[in-house]
Amino acid sequence: MRIDIICKPEGGPRGERVLANVRQALNEMDVRAEVHLFCDRRKMVDNRIYVAPALMIDDVVRISGRVPDIREIKSFIVERPRYVERMRAVA
Repeated sequence: MRIDIICKPEGGPRGERVLANVRQALNEMDVRAEVHLFCDRRKMVDNRIYVAPALMIDDVVRISGRVPDIREIKSFIVERPRYVERMRAVA
């Protein structure tokens, strides 16, 4: 799983708060993922993100313009088809 957090270069602490929430959600769920924080306007333009910060999970923009809650991040991770299949195989 790949999680990208995209913010403006002058975005301040909002990108860091999103990063902290993502890491806490991943730790609580015991899920491994690549987490990247990009503070780059070019990346925003390439992904058609107009309001920062944005949270992308597997190249799909899930939230843009606000800091997501830990519960929201967990719900996005659980929605992923690969996660559902893995949990079904374990159970």
